[in-house]
Order: sequence, then C-alpha cells, then structure tokens
Amino acid sequence: MERLIFHVDVNSAFLSWEAVRRVKAGGADIRLIPSCISGDPDKRTSVVLAKSIPAKRFNIKTGEPISMALRKCPELYIAKPDFTLYRKYSKAFKDICRDYAPVVEEFSIDECFLDMTGTELIYPDPIATAYEIKNKIRDTLGFTVNVGVGSNKLLAKMASDFEKPDKVHTLFDYEIEKKLWPLPVTDLLMLGKSAADKLGRMRIKTIGELANMNLKDTQRVLGVKLGELLHSYANGIDNSEVSDEPEAAKGFGISTTLNENVTTVERANKILLNLADSVSSRMRRDNAKAMCVSVKIRTNEFKNRSHQTVLFEPTDVTSEIYEEAKRLFIELWDKRSPLRLIGISLSKIVFNENEQLSLIVDEKHEKHKKIDKAVDAIRGKFGKASVMRGTIVGENLKGKD
Repeated sequence: MERLIFHVDVNSAFLSWEAVRRVKAGGADIRLIPSCISGDPDKRTSVVLAKSIPAKRFNIKTGEPISMALRKCPELYIAKPDFTLYRKYSKAFKDICRDYAPVVEEFSIDECFLDMTGTELIYPDPIATAYEIKNKIRDTLGFTVNVGVGSNKLLAKMASDFEKPDKVHTLFDYEIEKKLWPLPVTDLLMLGKSAADKLGRMRIKTIGELANMNLKDTQRVLGVKLGELLHSYANGIDNSEVSDEPEAAKGFGISTTLNENVTTVERANKILLNLADSVSSRMRRDNAKAMCVSVKIRTNEFKNRSHQTVLFEPTDVTSEIYEEAKRLFIELWDKRSPLRLIGISLSKIVFNENEQLSLIVDEKHEKHKKIDKAVDAIRGKFGKASVMRGTIVGENLKGKD
C-alpha cells in the first residue's frame, strides 16, 4: 500500500495564538503589525520566540536576542509568552487532525504528522482533504496552518515548509527532483550548522548536489551514520513510522525540563549522565536490557528533535548508555538553539530470562557491570543520594519518567 502522510504546521504559532485571543476579546490583530513573542527586553536571555510577517520584513529572526530585534525595528510590539494558552490551542488543532487521521503523531507543540495511508475510500482526493483540514482549523480556531502532503514523514515536513502562510503543498517521490533538489542544502531536515559548513567547503550548495554525491564520500565527510541519514534524506528516503504510542509504553524513558536553558555540550553531558544513571538503574531493577538508545531534545522555540541508534547487543550498563547518548546528542544538536528539555529513551527491550549469552567477553563491560551492581546495592540500602557519579555533582535535576 502506498503511504500517504500529512504534516500540519501552525504558522507563527505562539504569535498567532496570542493574536487570536486578543481578536476574540475585541483587540487589535498583532499579526498585522511588526510584533513578536518574547520575554522581558531588559533581560539578556530574552529571545524572539515567534514573529509576525510584517516583523519578518525587518529581518527579525526567531531565536535572536530581543535587544537585536529592537535595534532592527524600534517600533516592534512585544507580547509575553503564555504557555497555558499555547497548550490549549495545540490540543485544539490536533483534535481536529484526529477527526481525519487514524494515527496522529505529535512532533512538537505546533506540529503533527497524520498517517492517511489506506483512507482513500473515505477521502478519495487527498489534496482536497488537506485543504479541508487547513480551512477547518482556520475557520474554527482562527489561526492558519500549512499542510505538507507526501509519501513519507520527511517529504511531508519539507513540503509544509514551502511558501507560507495558509498553504497546502505536495512533495511526492516524482516531485523530488523538481521541488526538493533545487533547495539550499541548509534547508534539509536534520542538517545542522557543522554539517552545512563541511558540505560548504566541498561546494555542495543544494540538496540535489548532496543527493547525487557518492554515499561513501558523504560518510567520509559527515561520519558514517549521519552521512547515511542525510544522503537518504536528500534523496527523499525516510522509512520512519507515524506513531501515536506514548514513549513510556515502548520501553524506559526519562526527560528533564531545565530551569536554565542548556547552551554548552559540557553541561548537556552532565545532564545526560544523570539521565542515563537514572534510567539504566530502573532497567536493571526490572531485569531488563535495551537494544536501542534514543536521545530527545526540545529547543527554546519548542521544536522537538530525536535521534536513535541500535546497539550491537542489549545493555543495562550506565556508562555504555551514557556514551551512546553523548554521541547521539552531538549528531542531533546544532548548538544554535538553546535547549529547555533533554531526554533519553531505551527501547527494543529484552528481559534477562530471554537474553542469549554473548560470545564476546568484554573486560571493560564486565568492570562497569560490577560498578553498577555496587552502586545499586549502596543506593538500595542508603538511598539514591548516597552515591553520585562524578560529573553529576552540582546538577540538581528533576527527571520526568
């Protein structure tokens, strides 16, 4: 069966939702003037979370300091964020999407994927259905979305980023060469600044040029796994499923929303060690091991991203999970957007009674297993805080399982 995926993305979500509230109360529509959502302009950490189209004409960019935005446009109107309001409208537009699709995956607070595969008897014209969803959200809730339609998640998401606002775009396999390949390589999903710089030095400027690179050359420049991923994406290949299953049901997971945004790899590594320590100890308590490690991040713009890897054999060792999490994090984060959430999930779970004995004896692995066993025993007797792993000291984090 041919896959059919929609990606629904709210246009300037935070600003649109604030505008709707004001219009409903009889106020002015801040979408029609240079405006943005941001914190206190006197605070150094305040950044632009969302901007209006008139503000965009002043070259104001999401994520830049509000002080810089005000220099570009002194008359810029600033509205403060209201995350209670955002959660309300996020749920509202996704509920409309669920009226149409059997499976809806929440990608971030203002984005979701709809798996429309197999719905052709109900919705024989998928483009008309995309317009119907878009218009229903606009007419019912008062804000606009873009809908991307494609044969996988990647193509649907790339399509939704075409011309905005209030548009429907398609990107099917037969349209890749015409619509995807001419785009700047920096537009490709998951391609961060570091990878873009490396490709730039090779004079790779478009997605099409990346797609037509030899795979081994791509891997040599970007690394084996990232090179393979981006080469596949440049060719429109993405086999990931749309899933509405909560992460907790798939295995073991933990995440933490941070009091202060993470801006350095060093601090992120401390947090990852804390999370790996916590989730692996829970897994050992349940006599389980994981074959798959996943790292999730959320930026200060509420954009979610995740990366995962399948291990050679299942593990419950803290240090091994931590090392994989660090590697995934480096591939995932472009260092441009401060992070407000970091999480680790462990899946493809096997339980010890079902586990095959390894034919490989790894002395380092055995040493770390003994360390974990000793740490678990001490904590079991004296409490979790009785033993703290080296770089965790000083990081007072509260994880959410």
